[in-house]
Amino acid sequence: MPTERREHAGHHYAIQFHYALPDDAWAVELSEAVPAPATWTENPSGEMHLPGAAFLVAFVPDEDPNLEPTVHIHSHDGLVVPYEITRWSMEQVADQAERCRIGFQQDGREAVE
Repeated sequence: MPTERREHAGHHYAIQFHYALPDDAWAVELSEAVPAPATWTENPSGEMHLPGAAFLVAFVPDEDPNLEPTVHIHSHDGLVVPYEITRWSMEQVADQAERCRIGFQQDGREAVE
């Protein structure tokens, strides 16, 4: 799973991309990154933080050009997400949606308006 990480105000965040087969869509998950296991510190090129439980998941459909991306928010503790991190996440979702739209055009499956 491709992952991107970013630090903001002392907190670490991660975005993971994976294909959600039941939804016929790409999932773009935003989470707070958690420290990697202590045993990983022996490897200087190893990741220091790993994606945690996703609190924002965007689904970008890639099978039906008439479906729009949707965003699902999962937070039980009143999590506050900084604007810059939310914006970064939504840019990733927009980029994924654009890649799917290009794929639709190349396959001759453009959306019906």
